[in-house]
Amino acid sequence: MSRVLVIGAGGVGSVAVHKMAMNSGIFSEIHLASRTKAKCDAIAESVKSRTGVDVATYAIDADDVSATTALIGKIQPRLVVNLALPYQDLAIMDACLNTGVDYLDTANYEPRDEARFEYRWQWAYQDRFREKGIMALLGSGFDPGVTSVFAMWLKKHKLKTIRLLDILDCNGGDHGQAFATNFNPEINIREVTAPARHWEQGQFVETPAMSNKQMFDFEGVGSKNMYMMYHEELESLAKFIPEMERGRFWMTFGDEYIKHLTVLQNVGMTRIDPVTYNGVEIVPLQFLKAVLPEPASLGPTTKGKTNIGDIATGEALDGSGEKTFYIKNICDHEDAYAETGNQAVSYTTGVPAMIGAAMMLTGAWQGEGVFNIEQFDPDPFMDMLNEQGLPWTVEELDGPLQF
Repeated sequence: MSRVLVIGAGGVGSVAVHKMAMNSGIFSEIHLASRTKAKCDAIAESVKSRTGVDVATYAIDADDVSATTALIGKIQPRLVVNLALPYQDLAIMDACLNTGVDYLDTANYEPRDEARFEYRWQWAYQDRFREKGIMALLGSGFDPGVTSVFAMWLKKHKLKTIRLLDILDCNGGDHGQAFATNFNPEINIREVTAPARHWEQGQFVETPAMSNKQMFDFEGVGSKNMYMMYHEELESLAKFIPEMERGRFWMTFGDEYIKHLTVLQNVGMTRIDPVTYNGVEIVPLQFLKAVLPEPASLGPTTKGKTNIGDIATGEALDGSGEKTFYIKNICDHEDAYAETGNQAVSYTTGVPAMIGAAMMLTGAWQGEGVFNIEQFDPDPFMDMLNEQGLPWTVEELDGPLQF
């Protein structure tokens, strides 16, 4: 039985809090804070109506370390679950250090003025967290998160080594909008427009954004164009699977999304540097975020499925030579909405955030310092995925991807 503070009241925060309330044997008290208290109150009302569990709500500017420190001190949680913006990771980690409380997030830090996300800023907290005797768990979403646990499960149960790894993220959902993003527009567009990077022969290789496109037939969705991108789990997987020769991340995008994004990029609306308009400085991408549909509003209209998984090739544990396995989850947007009031992109991140928190609170995963999700036993996490709405399957393929 543990008290937890969740910071962030978007779709992911909503899913995580709903699922925590559904696991009251682990999460005895749930506290939710964000910049806009009304968003927290709406989530609390939904949780109460669906589960009967009360959620306490607060307004907090997570950039303000002293204010966050004071809130943590007031609530006295065992764990702070950071589901706010990646820009705020370090400030929330500082507040956890100030109060001696464990920390969890789903995405690594990136500075506001540069679309480049790396773990080095958070890994630099290792000594301070260890000396304080507290734990930070980084990247407990789906990707990063489940995709890394998938790889480590394969290393434990199927493959002695992983030589080749491809992570495939397909959202086959249709929300009926001309252009919208399924999670925070600012973060989504920064990721998509940044140069692609993949791991090959001991180093990262950079290529222009969206320049490598392949077609893949996704179970439950069908054939989709997917594009090679950089995603932060490649950095941690390259560290914790040192024998990996090549690691790539792929994400699907529809033609309409690409068309709209190209136009927006060409006219400067995806810029992250400030411009002056009528004497006021604005960041074009932040303005664009303000006029795009709120991702949390897409739940009622989104239909279809997501399909996210790993294809890994390496030396088989049973000594039978090199083998390739495909491990994945398929999640239905309408099922996710029926359970939590959120579409599947939020669901597939919010559920693993809850599970990672459960791993820490129950002692299944413990330590002092800063840890990535790959560093712990994958089995209890994988068991909870099956129990909590994200069942997975694994199959043997004839060989690795032929591109």
